Amino acid sequence: MATILSVSGSPSATSRTARLLRQLDARLAAQGHEVIPLDVRTLPADALLGADFRHPAIVRATALVEQADGVVVGTPVYKAAYSGLLKALLDLLPQYALAGKTVLPLATGGSTAHVLAIDYALRPVLSSMGAAHIVPGWFTLDRDLAVGDDGTLTVAPGSAAALAEVTDRFSRALGGRTALLAAGG
Repeated sequence: MATILSVSGSPSATSRTARLLRQLDARLAAQGHEVIPLDVRTLPADALLGADFRHPAIVRATALVEQADGVVVGTPVYKAAYSGLLKALLDLLPQYALAGKTVLPLATGGSTAHVLAIDYALRPVLSSMGAAHIVPGWFTLDRDLAVGDDGTLTVAPGSAAALAEVTDRFSRALGGRTALLAAGG
């Protein structure tokens, strides 16, 4: 099937956003995709903030984007936009880094006031980077994500069902895209 890069733009080591992405990664892997997680917070801050395009970690992250058929982009919402950490990475990628790729945007946040951050902040950037197909994304409220003492994430049933649907839609879109690429189209 497809190779998927799953990018977490959360700066927190205990991020619900990253935990949610890892759950969705498992679902995509169970559907036969190869999923590669990338937590932007693990990249060197000096390379991200200093725009060091040649830093080995940035070169590797750029290569991962290039090699992926699809990209899941997850971010917490701060001040009605995606995280600054995610922006730092996106700014270091080539202008058309997402050309030919299917992209699934996801966001988490504390208020329904931020629900449009995907469409008004994140989607335009992904589009400007040449994404071939940006599937409908999903915003999950923080209150729908509970982290247990053992670190496991539980998603409220309504949100879990919606996330399963958008993840499966992304998977199906990738299936069609990789079939076209294999056929030379």
